[in-house]
Formats: sequence, structure tokens, C-alpha cells
Amino acid sequence: MERWEGRRGVANADHSVRGDVATDAESRTRLTRALLWLVVAVLAARQMTVVLRQPPGERLTDLETWIGENGVLHVTGSLYESGRFTGTPFAGLVLKPLAASAQQSLGVAWTFGSLLLVVALGVVAARALPAPVGRRTALLAVPVAISLLMLSLPVRNTLHLGQTSILPVLLVLLACFAARDHRLQGVLVGLAAALQPALLLFAALLWLTGRRRASATAGAAFALCTVAAWAVAPKDSWTYWLHHAVGAGLGERPDSLANQSLHGALLRLGFEGPAEIALFLVLAAGVAVVGVRRAVRYAQDGQLLLAVAVTGCVVVAVSPTAWQHQLLWVLLAVVGRVGKRASDRLVWPAVVVLVVTLPGRMLLPDGALLAPVRDNALLLVALAAACVAPFLPRTSPYWRQPIPTDYARPVAARFGRVPLLPFWRRVLSRPNLLLELLLIRVVYSAYSQVRLAATAGRPVAEEHGRQIHAIEQWLHIDIELWVNHTVVQITWLREFFDYYYQTFHFIIPLAILGVLYARRPADYRWVRSSIGFATLLALVGFWLYPLAPPRLMPGLGFVDTINGVQDFSRPDFGTLTTVTNQYAAMPSLHFGWSLWCGVVIVMLAPKMWMKALGLLHPLFTIAAIVATANHWVLDAAGGGLVVAMGFGLTYLLSGPRKLATGPAAENQGPAGERLERATGCPEPVTGRPERAAEPGGGRPAVPAARSVPAVETAEVAEAAVAEKVGGKQ
Repeated sequence: MERWEGRRGVANADHSVRGDVATDAESRTRLTRALLWLVVAVLAARQMTVVLRQPPGERLTDLETWIGENGVLHVTGSLYESGRFTGTPFAGLVLKPLAASAQQSLGVAWTFGSLLLVVALGVVAARALPAPVGRRTALLAVPVAISLLMLSLPVRNTLHLGQTSILPVLLVLLACFAARDHRLQGVLVGLAAALQPALLLFAALLWLTGRRRASATAGAAFALCTVAAWAVAPKDSWTYWLHHAVGAGLGERPDSLANQSLHGALLRLGFEGPAEIALFLVLAAGVAVVGVRRAVRYAQDGQLLLAVAVTGCVVVAVSPTAWQHQLLWVLLAVVGRVGKRASDRLVWPAVVVLVVTLPGRMLLPDGALLAPVRDNALLLVALAAACVAPFLPRTSPYWRQPIPTDYARPVAARFGRVPLLPFWRRVLSRPNLLLELLLIRVVYSAYSQVRLAATAGRPVAEEHGRQIHAIEQWLHIDIELWVNHTVVQITWLREFFDYYYQTFHFIIPLAILGVLYARRPADYRWVRSSIGFATLLALVGFWLYPLAPPRLMPGLGFVDTINGVQDFSRPDFGTLTTVTNQYAAMPSLHFGWSLWCGVVIVMLAPKMWMKALGLLHPLFTIAAIVATANHWVLDAAGGGLVVAMGFGLTYLLSGPRKLATGPAAENQGPAGERLERATGCPEPVTGRPERAAEPGGGRPAVPAARSVPAVETAEVAEAAVAEKVGGKQ
């Protein structure tokens, strides 16, 4: 009886602990949801402000071209005579009544209405996620979807131009997910196709998924709208449908980067004439067949939103012109699940979001080999979603339970007073290479943009330079002038330091990251985080304290070993200032990154000679930055400080680098994580959790763990719960 009462007491305590955990999780979810809605409000206000603060001639340019005082819709005659109007004749009929509205009020109302359409689009898309959807996902999906839409290039471009491209997307989504009647579904799709003819492909999707009445109604509605426009404006209809081949050739040049269709890509690659048209038709037919078949399969699998996104990506590829504001379908493809491993699940969404929200030059560097990929990034993602990406079906065993990620538990800190804030858990597996390269490139591009933007006037930078020089004189470390003049007199030494300064700054850190990625992935993650934090902290220094380096300080007699003796009267002296911010000297990332390299090599290199060689790099670097008059000695001290802070932040957020070995490091399965969250204690099970076998009866990805008797596990759980609530049974 006492035994039973003890177990009941433990069960009640366990229920209490789990209830507290659930309450805390619910509170965190509500707080996160409130913060996300705040982000939505801020983004909406910012978009309104950015659009409306522009001069009248530079905002809503397409809308102004259509319905402005001298717009196309005010002029009697053909809509397409000037080539500025790119919509269908039916779109011209819809917009015609707006031409008499007041321009200022119409601009505000148009922008606000477009934002409301974005909100509606996000709500519909979030509620169309394939079931089952967890409560947390259901609460957070809407604000996340709206935020991503507002940050995307298509929406930003639409708001800037005053385009109507959000409306067709919303009509299609309403037809697929909100309308219950087949006739209403067809009417909505038909109206969308009347505004953008390539969307008639959704009628084929309706037909192939069994909604044939809706498909027939969509075709009839499209035909009715087109015939009505033809009756009212026969000349314009002839021009649009036949002379311009469904609008091809209207607006910008079809080979411009703004046209992200197969037709535009082929023109940019040098194809032209009948050969290009024939090749485009063949490729478009192939993409349409493959993409629609995949969309039908996903719709039958219960992933209708993914089916709609895939069909939209096919529309992007096969349209004669697919301008940037018409590419929202690519962002919707983010809902597809790719990858059997939990660590790979974020790769596809991250790639889609990065490509849809950032310009191509931030994703890939300049270069002839990468130019075709960079210039057609949106098209390539659309083609991947339509024809290539291996989206998981809902029947896959990995749909809800992917292969778990290998984690490692950090050992306790040596110094008990140092606070540890384990914000993320150490991952043992190697990160995805594509995602890692994209993220590194994006972070570096952002770093370059912020560094260039963190400019200040020359007087401020020179005043800070005099401050640094005075502090060094007081400390008796002002050796820059002596070192600079000594090196200038020795030709081979000057050339060596010039070459070292310009070359090894990037090569050695990238080489270290590459070796660690291939040989020691767990250490790679930790090391990459530390240099990332150091770089972000350095950006703060560049912004707050612009500093003229010695070579740009007048009157001190320094010699710029690369550009020659100082001559501020020459307009091209210090020409790199037009490329990068030459006053971003404090702290010195040249020395900071080299110090980071030395520390990492000393910590991780297996041989003593490697460690000694690693220490030479920061020594050579500090000599180079001083000898070439590019930095003060205190700049190097600042670089060392941000690197130390980078290592410190990594330590605080993820714990010590050294990993525990033995059973303590292996208790990282999903069951152990659940018990640890509930009780605060790890589950004492040796071995890693058994993973799902590969389809087809293959061997499991990781050997199965030793099973533990249920009684032993229950007793351990009881003891853990009892200890949590303050006593043992």
C-alpha cells in the first residue's frame, strides 16, 4: 500500500512538473506570437513609409504610367501604342475607372490596399498547411508567412511599382482553399487567368485532380472576360494576343534580368531568333508536363498548398515574361519538406527564402562562371521546385519523424562563477555545404554593405586618428612611423608586407574553415560562430568610431606603401575609398582574423610545429598592418579584443568546447530530451537512440541502442521527479 501511495505521489509530482512545463511553453509561444505580430506591424509601416516618402515621379511608377495624369488609360487610342502598359486588355478595363481618382489619395489607398492583400495572402497560405499541424505551428504560421511575404523581393517590387500581381495569386489561393462551391472556384481561377493568362494552367491542375466542373468553369470565365475585353477594345486585344504573342515584348526588354522566365534566360545566354523560340517551346512543354504531374501527385498526397506552389513555379518558367513582381509562387514553395535528416530540413526553406528576399549579388560573388547562376537565381529555384526538388510525401516515415541530429553535451565549466547560457546545443553532424556557403556569402555581403555605409566625414576620422596617436605617444608605443620608414627603405621587405597584407587576410581563415568542415565538423560549428561574433562586434566599432589610418593622416609623414607617398591633392589618392570604407580601421580585422587563426590552430592542430607555424600568422600580420601604414598599434589591440569577445560569446551561448565522453555524451535521444525538459535531468540510457530504418528494409542509419528495462527506467524517472520537487521517496 505504501509502495502504491509512493508511486501515486510521484505521478502527481510528475503531472505537476509537466503541467508547469506546458504552461511555460504556452507562455513562450504567446510571447513569440505577439513579437511576430509586432514585426509584421513594423514591416507594414516601413513599407508604407518607404513608398510614400518617395517623390511623386519615383513612386508607384507603373500605376502612374497607367492611370496618372498623362497615363495610358487617360489617352484615347491603343493601350499598347507606347509599350508602357503590360497588362491584358481585361486588366485595362478593370483599371480604367480608377483613372479619374485623385492621385495623392489613390497612392495611399493603393499602397494600403496592397498591404491588406499581402496580409490576406499570408493568412490563406498559413491556414493551407498540410495536416497535421501542431498548435505552436498554427499559432505562429500566420505572422511568419506575412513577414516573409513583406520581406520578399516580389512584394517589395509590387509595392514600389504599384502593380497588381498580388491579386491573381490571392484569387488562386482563395479558389483552392477558401471557396467551397465548384463554380466559385472556377470563376476565381478564370479571373486570375484573365489578369495573367499563364495562370490558366491552374485549370489543368483542377481537371487532373478531379475538380472538372471547376476546371470547365475556369475556362469559361477566362473566355468570357477575354471576349468582353475583345468586344470593347478589339484593336488592343488583337495587339496583345496576336501581335505581341500574349504580351511578350511589352514593357522592359525580354532579355533583361527582371524577366526570370525560360525565355528571358535563353535570350541572356545568347540564343535568338527562330532557334531560341523553338528551344523555348520545347523546354516549356517539358517543364509543364513534369511540373503539373508532380503537382497532381502532391495534391493527391494531401499537400495541396505545395501543389499550388509547384504549378505557380511552372507558370513562372513557361511564361514569355515573368517579371520580378510576378514571382510570389517561388516563395510559396517553401512549404515543401526535403531531406530525411532533421539537420537537413532547413536547407530548402533557407535557400528559397534567401533567393526570394536578397538580390543575386548578395548571394554569389562577381565572376564569369557564376554569372548565369546569379542572374537566374529565381528561375533556377522555380525550376528546382517544379521539376527536381525531392519533396517528401506524407506517407514517408520521415515526414513527421526525420532522422534525429547528433548532439553533444558540453562538460561543466571549470570556473563555477562564469555564467553559462546554453542558447543552442552543440551539433556533431556536418552542416549542409550549400546552405553554409550561402550563409557565409550573405553574412560577408552584409558585412561589406554595413562597412561601406558606416562612413563619416574626413575631419571626424582624422580627429579620431589624432586621438589614437596621442594615446600611443602617452603609452610610448607610437612605433608606426619608424617601422613604416624602415620597411620603405628595404624594397624586398616592403614588397613582402604589401603582398602579405593583400593576400593572406582571406586565404588562411577560409582554409581553416574548409579543413575543419571536412575533418572536424563539431569544431567547425564552434569556430565559425566565434569568428562570426567577432566580425559583428567589429562592425559596431566601425560604425561608432570611424578612424583614419596612418596612411590617410596628413602631416605625420607616413608613406602608403601601396599607393605611394601621401598626396591629398591628387583626386585618385586612396581610390579604394570608393569601393570600401577606408576609415573602418578600429578595430583591425586584419589582425583580429589572423589572431583568430592562430588561436584555432594552437587549440586544434595535432603537431607542435603546426601550432608554432600558426602563431607566425598573427605576428606577420601585425607587422604588415603597421609597416604598410594601414593600421595603428591600438587598432590591433581592438582586433584582439573583439576576437576575445567572440570566443567569450560562443562559450557563454554553447558552453565549453571540450565534449564529455562516455554515457553522459550519448544520452541525446528524443526520449531523453523529453524527459530532461520535464524533469531537468537527463535520461540515464547508454547509446544513441535507434533510428528509423531506411525504406526498403535496409540497415538502420545508426546501430540500435542497448534497451533498458522498463522498471529501471520508471524508477529512475520517479527519482528524478522526486528530486525535482524537493524530496526522495
